[in-house]
Amino acid sequence: MTIPNLITILRVLLVPIFVIYIINDRTLGSLIIFVIASISDALDGFIARVFHRKSDLGAYLDPLADKILLVTVYTTLAILKMTPPWLAVLIISRDVIILLGVLVLYLNRHPVKVHPSLLSKSTTCLQVATILMILSNSYLNLEPIKIYTFWLTAGFTIASGLQYIRIGLVILTQGEKTNFA
Repeated sequence: MTIPNLITILRVLLVPIFVIYIINDRTLGSLIIFVIASISDALDGFIARVFHRKSDLGAYLDPLADKILLVTVYTTLAILKMTPPWLAVLIISRDVIILLGVLVLYLNRHPVKVHPSLLSKSTTCLQVATILMILSNSYLNLEPIKIYTFWLTAGFTIASGLQYIRIGLVILTQGEKTNFA
């Protein structure tokens, strides 16, 4: 078990704490928890790369932890009417498609190398920034830009989802070894 993997596990353990804070209307506490979780995502990757602590487990655990965090947060924020439900549905659908795609490839004995694309990383950054904006809205008046941020995040989410579908279909039809995350 490497330090980056332990940090990733910590991120997953922060998810229920976030939910408890946000459903109890403790926005500042939930913002702090989400910031810690977001920093831990950057930190585990940094430590893994710089100190050569990459692991096969971490390659799967890190994106899974991201999906657990983002799906849970967007679901909770949609239920609390803090984000549009359609945005949560798009984000959750993309992540379900990715996970099902990995499962289909695995069941068809196609190699799956977990390596996020630039579009995927940008999408995740936008999704995180959107959450930060929503949680900060009580302290900063970000209302005028919220709808634009929602649509930008939705556009990147759709584009990234389509990119993964294309990659998965290429692997299935041509049997090529390619990156998929």
